[in-house]
Amino acid sequence: MNIPVPHLKPAVPCEASIPFVVDLDGTLLKSDLLFECAMSSVRNKPLQFLKSLAWLTHGKAYLKERLAQASDIDVGTLPYDPDVLWMIEAQRNKGRKIVLATASHHSLAVRIAEHLNVFDEVLGTTLERNLSGTCKRDVLVTSYGEGGFDYVGNSFDDLPIWHSARQAYIVNPLPGVERATRHLGNVVQVVRSDAKRLGRLYKALRIHQWVKNALIFVPLLAAHQLANPLSLWHGVLAFVFFGLCASGVYVLNDLLDLADDRKHPSKRQRPFASGTLSIRSGLVLFPWLLLVSFLGAWFWLPRQFVAVLACYYVLTLLYSLVLKRLMALDVIALALLYTLRVIAGGAAFELELTGWMLAFSMFMFLSLALVKRYAELLVALHSGITGKTGGRDYFPADLAMLSSLGAASGYLAVMVLALYIHDSATTTLYAHPRWIWLACPVLLLWITRIWLLTHRGRMNDDPVVFALRDRLSLAMGAVFCLIFWSAA
Repeated sequence: MNIPVPHLKPAVPCEASIPFVVDLDGTLLKSDLLFECAMSSVRNKPLQFLKSLAWLTHGKAYLKERLAQASDIDVGTLPYDPDVLWMIEAQRNKGRKIVLATASHHSLAVRIAEHLNVFDEVLGTTLERNLSGTCKRDVLVTSYGEGGFDYVGNSFDDLPIWHSARQAYIVNPLPGVERATRHLGNVVQVVRSDAKRLGRLYKALRIHQWVKNALIFVPLLAAHQLANPLSLWHGVLAFVFFGLCASGVYVLNDLLDLADDRKHPSKRQRPFASGTLSIRSGLVLFPWLLLVSFLGAWFWLPRQFVAVLACYYVLTLLYSLVLKRLMALDVIALALLYTLRVIAGGAAFELELTGWMLAFSMFMFLSLALVKRYAELLVALHSGITGKTGGRDYFPADLAMLSSLGAASGYLAVMVLALYIHDSATTTLYAHPRWIWLACPVLLLWITRIWLLTHRGRMNDDPVVFALRDRLSLAMGAVFCLIFWSAA
């Protein structure tokens, strides 16, 4: 008697037995470790960039290994995506094995896994293999089988891995990635934790800092030629091109300062430090800004302006790479960067600058640069830090000396203004030059107030930006300008 054998369906694997594999760059981490290592390496050793080009000729795996060895990434301050961490925790609670599989170097991936303490296994790039794209897919299929794992990723390199995964999770997909995964049929979740790209770009360019470029118009005001339409047009062009150059510098500076910014209570929210803008986009953005700035200045403005703009860029580059970490030289460089805006105005309008104007600018902006350093050190002191802070060559114990130097520099600016009143050229420019004496106590009052507010811990921003937001500073500025208008 033949007894029919019932058809047995293949056993469906329990979800807890299926590994949950997570990508690192652009997924768990709102950044890319290859670029993080590159920027860290360039910051510590600027000429290392040339070496990295030679390393790349040996293959990407070799480049990643050498950069991992040459950089000093602090994995504790990296911008991790809280949505992905929550997703991992939810899967851990189900008893699933959590795997970190990344194209970044294995040593860095292990350090991150040890820091987060949520992974059961770590797979990364070694000198023998670059664990990316099809290579990562082959390793995962060999370990867990076709369709034997779930995978979380974000880029086109993840497409072959999603194709072999049981379920696909997409996090902050790069443009076109989500559309390319539609035919797979296994996408179960798309996570978007980043939004408002234009807002982040505006913040990265620091358009609000362009107001400092109003110093370009100072020579035109001093020469009493503000009513000249051609000069005004040149001034507007100079303002825009200088602003584009400055924004390019801000972007590069933020890329080089990632490690320090992430340790700062407010700077860690900057787009590149927080990971809301990628390092890759910054590396594309800053050269374009510089190119537009210099080409525009070359075709529309006098060659002298282009030369001053080049000096400004070279000094800012030196400041970002070297000078900002050297005591005293950093604040003198900042004062000179402000003064170069005045010099740029003289070049744009083809006006000769007086020694009085340049001396006043250097003393005044040296005082404001010291305000900025004092405010940073005061925050560090209140945070319990006693050593060097933020890559600067200052200690909280230097506060008293910085305040003395800063106040003295500000008062010297007032003295220069007082001496300017008796210059022979002043009597030809102004009908009532003695009225300018009234501007001296106004300026003394403003400098004294700025330093007292800084000493009380109320200077949380760039002092120039603070002044533009402070009603009393704006009122004193208006009175200051009115005095010069009346003297004319």
